[in-house]
This record gives sequence, structure tokens and C-alpha cells, in this order.
Amino acid sequence: MTARVLIVDDDPVQRRLLDNMVRKFGHEPAIAESGDQAASMLTGTERFDCVVLDLVMPDLDGLGVLARMREAGSTIPVIVQTAHGGIDNVVSAMRAGAVDFVVKPVGAERLQVSLRNALEKSALADELGRIKRSQSGTLTFKDIVTRSPKMLSVLRGAEKAAASHIPVLVEGESGVGKELIARAIHGQGERRAKPFIAVNCGAIPDNLVESILFGHEKGAFTGATEKHLGKFVEASGGTLFLDEVGELPMAAQVKLLRAIQEGEVEPVGARKTVKVDVRIISATNRNLIDDVKSGRFREDLFYRLHVFPIAVPPLRERAEDIPDLVRHFLARIAAEEGKVVRAISGEALALLGRHRWPGNVRQLENAVFRAVVMAEDDSIGIDEFPQIAAQIGNPTAAVPASEGFTEALRAPPMIDVPPLADFGVAPSSPSMHGTLALLDHHGDVRPLEEIEAEAIRFAIAHYRGQMSEVARRLQIGRSTLYRKLENLGLAERAPEGRKDERKEPAEAH
Repeated sequence: MTARVLIVDDDPVQRRLLDNMVRKFGHEPAIAESGDQAASMLTGTERFDCVVLDLVMPDLDGLGVLARMREAGSTIPVIVQTAHGGIDNVVSAMRAGAVDFVVKPVGAERLQVSLRNALEKSALADELGRIKRSQSGTLTFKDIVTRSPKMLSVLRGAEKAAASHIPVLVEGESGVGKELIARAIHGQGERRAKPFIAVNCGAIPDNLVESILFGHEKGAFTGATEKHLGKFVEASGGTLFLDEVGELPMAAQVKLLRAIQEGEVEPVGARKTVKVDVRIISATNRNLIDDVKSGRFREDLFYRLHVFPIAVPPLRERAEDIPDLVRHFLARIAAEEGKVVRAISGEALALLGRHRWPGNVRQLENAVFRAVVMAEDDSIGIDEFPQIAAQIGNPTAAVPASEGFTEALRAPPMIDVPPLADFGVAPSSPSMHGTLALLDHHGDVRPLEEIEAEAIRFAIAHYRGQMSEVARRLQIGRSTLYRKLENLGLAERAPEGRKDERKEPAEAH
């Protein structure tokens, strides 16, 4: 599975060898040329899943980096490597927090085993820690698995909400992780030592809503054999999370509004109100504005809840999160099921990346659960995802017809890519925008030059003419990119304001 691996070595030859091996294993390498640079990267905002650390370096050595990581509370697994494999070095590195030790020059097979074991152990430890923090109410935004720019933007906004007592409304489709966001807001706020009480408003019978939320006295109604405090009182001092708040009946909405305005509730059958101090975080998968217009939801209550809205994007809009989510689910579920399943094939991961996931993260978790149960060895592949493969096999299930893919669906096999925004150069292939055809109309493989030209056109359009980003994503230098544009006769049509980048020194390739 894709992981981000930081390679720390002062030897450029060793860095290149490790970089090539890590890429071959299907992971994403990052490079630090010194211990000081590594320490800065590891204690900053960048996220890494594993570190391959040279033990002997000038200035800050490997043991110094491990000490800096320990001081910062970092739990990233570290594989130490050195040309001096004495027992003293092994003991010192392990005592400093390393999870494994390899001797230079490390072989590809040995490094692959070390990385796999380190990532598996880290994923399981992270998942178990996340579960414990969720149960104790101390979950934070660092526990939310994401690399998506959209999701990271959402979390930055949620962190600001956590620093105050402002009412929050988390909006998003079912299964995107709205409760996880709510728990992180609570766990990172001042009320984290107090209760976090979650209520699914859509799962409560209409005749019991008021009793469950506000409590009741003994004998208040048939079956009320004892006094019940209610969720508001249980959450007093902490946070009350009202999931699917749009499902509340109108009568309960009136009492909820009063509870929020006055800071007090009136239990069913009680003669006096009870003071409460709760922070309200609500969530909905409905469009509450439409419900307000149709009279299903009170307008005054809507504005009480909709003070700080947080819109969580669906999984199909943050597909870059899928590899990390799969790794975490795989580690936890395999441990829970008592199965030795350590990896997922690249083909299976690519399959999961192509799916639309209408059920979002919850559906992905259930798919991994089924795959773990189905697995017959220590890895899972496409065969363990038959339902997903069947849907991907039907193009209409993978791509909505509304996106204009009707003609492309009848064409030869395609590689699915995001929608293409035209930047003034018409696609040269017979495929629709948003796809890349590998075959021509005669069923023959298209020339590589045509495919490359179309890929470059697409990248420029997709990244809106940001040529540095285009070059980085295509993994070529900017000078190489402009040379290719000139060869294709597209140089003069490159977006304005980007041509000055050609003056920069050419990267070595």
C-alpha cells in the first residue's frame, strides 16, 4: 500500500538507491540530506508513515534525530541503517526508539520486509490509539486520516471552531465521517475532560424524542417506571452531538430551541426546569435550507444551529485518502478478526481508487472488512472485491452519464481521468474530454507521442496553467516540460504569466 517514506542519508548514492527501491515497492519517497533537515521535516507539518535513517552523519547523527523525534512525541516508525553493524549500535538505536536495523548496503528484499513490518505495526498502533482516544473523548484532528487538500481545509476550519464554544453544524453525505469531526472538535476543545454524548435523532421514535433528549420523571407516562435524566443533563459540562438533527419532529424542535436559548430543559412530567451547560454540535445529511423553505424545519432553530457550518467532502472528491484509509482499516480489522493479512495489491488499490463510493468512508471500511474475511493468504487482491470489480466493469456504474461520457463508454478501453477543462487546444484523440484513449478508431494502439501530447494538454488544463505544478505532477522538470511543448507546437499557447519560468535553470534528468 502507498506510504510516504522519509529517506535520511548524507550520501547521494545511497539516497538514490533507497529512493529507487522505495518507488519500486509502490511507496512515495521523500528526501532529507542531513539530520538537521530530517528533524525539521519530522517535527513540522509534513506527514510521514516511516523513516529510513542513516545512523552515521555529520553534525546531527541518527541517534540525535531519534532524540529530537522523542522530544516532539513523534511515533513514526524508524528503520536505522549504517555501514557499521556492531552490537553497540544496534542496542543504542533500539533503545532510542528504532523499530528495525539494517546494514548498508541493504538489499531490496530485506528493506521491503522491514518497511512492510514497520508500516503494519505503525498502522495497528495508530488505529488502536485512535479507538482509545475516541472512547475517552480525547480524539484530535491529528487522528483523522487524510492527505486531501479539501479535507485538510475542512480540518483547519474545524480547529478554529474547537478553540471556542460556537455551535457547529457538520454537513455531508452519510458515511463521510461527520461524527469523527465532532469528536475531534470536542477532544481538542476545553471540554475534552467532560462527557461527549452522541444522539442519532433519526433513530429515535417520535413519541420518545422528548424523553430521551430532555428526560422524564417517574410515572410521567405509561412505562416510565423510574426517573431518566435525558441526554442534555448527561452531557452537561461537555458536548451533545445531535446526529441527523434534520429528522427531529416539529414538537421536539420547539423544545430544543428553548433548551439552546435558555440553557435549561424541562423533563417530561417535571414541575420545574433543569439548568444545563452543553456545547451543541449537530450534523445532517439533508439540505436544511430546503427543509426550512418547505416548513419541515424551524427557521429560528436552523439559525441557532447553523452558526459555524462545516461541509465534509464525499470520498469521491478526496480519492487520495483511499490508500491511507485502507491501510488503517486493514490493520485494525485483521487484528480484530485474528487474521494475518498484511498488504493489498496495487491492482486492488487502483480498483478501489476508481470506484465512486456512494456510501463514502463507511462503505470503504465495510469493503475492506469483507476482503479481510475473504482473504486466503497474507494479502488481498481484486478477487477479494468482487462487488466493486463488478460495478467498475460496468462503466455506467463508475462514471455518471451526466458528465458527458456516453460516447466514451462505447469507445475502446479507457483510462479514467478527471474532467478536462479546455485551455484553448482541442484534444487530438477520439475520446471525450476527461478520458485518455489508448486505442484509435481502428483498434490499434495510438503512437506514444500522441498519448503524451494529450496527457500534457490535460495536465495543463487540470492544474489551470500552473506550470510548476504540472511539471511536478508529471515528474519532469519545467525546462523539460517547455521543451516538450515547443516540440508539440504548443509553446505559444501555454498560459500567460507562466512563460517566465523557462528562464530558470534546467533540472537534471
